[in-house]
Amino acid sequence: MGRTYFGTDGIRGRANGKTLNAAVAMKVGQAAGRHFLRGDHKHRVVIGKDTRLSGYMMENALVAGFTSVGMDVIMTGPLPTPAVALLTREMRADIGVMISASHNAYPDNGIKLFGPDGFKLSDADEEAIEAAMSQDPVLAEGDAIGRARRIDDAKGRYIHAVKRALPSDLRLDGLKIVIDCAHGAAYNVTPTAIWELGAEVIAMGVSPNGTNINDGVGSTSLDAIRARVVEEGADIGIALDGDADRLIVIDEKGQKVDGDQIMGLIGSRWKLKGLLKGPGVVATVMSNLGLERFLAGEGLELIRAKVGDRYVLEEMKRHGCNVGGEQSGHMILLDHATTGDGTIAAMQVLAAMVRTGKPASELLHLFDPVPQLLKNVQYDGGDPLEDTSVKQAIADGEADLGNSGRLVIRKSGTEPLIRVMAEGDDAAQVTRVVDDICKAVEKAL
Repeated sequence: MGRTYFGTDGIRGRANGKTLNAAVAMKVGQAAGRHFLRGDHKHRVVIGKDTRLSGYMMENALVAGFTSVGMDVIMTGPLPTPAVALLTREMRADIGVMISASHNAYPDNGIKLFGPDGFKLSDADEEAIEAAMSQDPVLAEGDAIGRARRIDDAKGRYIHAVKRALPSDLRLDGLKIVIDCAHGAAYNVTPTAIWELGAEVIAMGVSPNGTNINDGVGSTSLDAIRARVVEEGADIGIALDGDADRLIVIDEKGQKVDGDQIMGLIGSRWKLKGLLKGPGVVATVMSNLGLERFLAGEGLELIRAKVGDRYVLEEMKRHGCNVGGEQSGHMILLDHATTGDGTIAAMQVLAAMVRTGKPASELLHLFDPVPQLLKNVQYDGGDPLEDTSVKQAIADGEADLGNSGRLVIRKSGTEPLIRVMAEGDDAAQVTRVVDDICKAVEKAL
């Protein structure tokens, strides 16, 4: 069925816009609440959020929706997305909700839903909830209406879980680490956890005011942390996004390390230690051919999924893998978390630095990426990918690249964009192919 609200990662859009406003949020609470009212126990939902100004409005609307259909609500306040997933499972809740638009700017917001097992909902669950949103809700009566309360120990619970991801005999003494929390959900918990493990922490992006989330800081705005790492003479920089479910690393020279290199490190080291499960590592169609070739050299397979950490997880379960992620920095390490967790992924990188004694620049640059180019074309409607001239341009690009490269064309699941990506051994060829397809799409629009 068609989707009006749900994309590749829950619901996302401009706060107080047509797709996402208080009325929609209340409908989500009512529909999701009814969907998970199963059995005769007292039902509960855990709701967390990042630091956006609109989070207050969204939280109150969701609370109204859930309580109106008979669910009790536990509110955590600002907390990373993976922490909400963790608490949903640990507190035996029926559903978890994270209010966040991840790496987007503050005017946007979003709603991510987790089932009682702490995993993101399936397509079938989301479609059922979306269908219920168009129907009149079945409201609770009298003393069956839900209650709402805030808890104070949510941050401490998550910090403890993060520290457990590091081997018990390992500490971070002697490491100087710059941590950029994007003025987002991890502004308190991540610097605290890493400091408690002995590192010298230089924290930035830790002064949220409701409107500065992801503003010139975080995993999608790296200039500030690059400069700070070099200026401070730090050993490594850790850049998170607004809800802290993704990680980008900066080495001591100020160079960016993306999710592909991080997956290569974790996958190869876990194999060496006998911890890796399944035939290899799961990534998306956007991951670089260089990663695929590196893993093959390690005797490991790169299994590709659709874009979206939810689809990475599906492939991980299908193939019995415990390491997966995205080039953009989502890392799913199933031994420690049920969803992408930038802080726990960072712990694996820091552990490798301590164990090997190698600097980040040596440890984290495992392969030379194949030239890759991604360009976005904005569109307001229609389906330009069905245009005859666009189809021909794509076919020509595939023929041009042949067996020496890859071409990925897709609609973004979170923004009104057509994403055109190509990679291959010849950088000039890759640029030409991408430009030709983008021009065809623009002409079709």
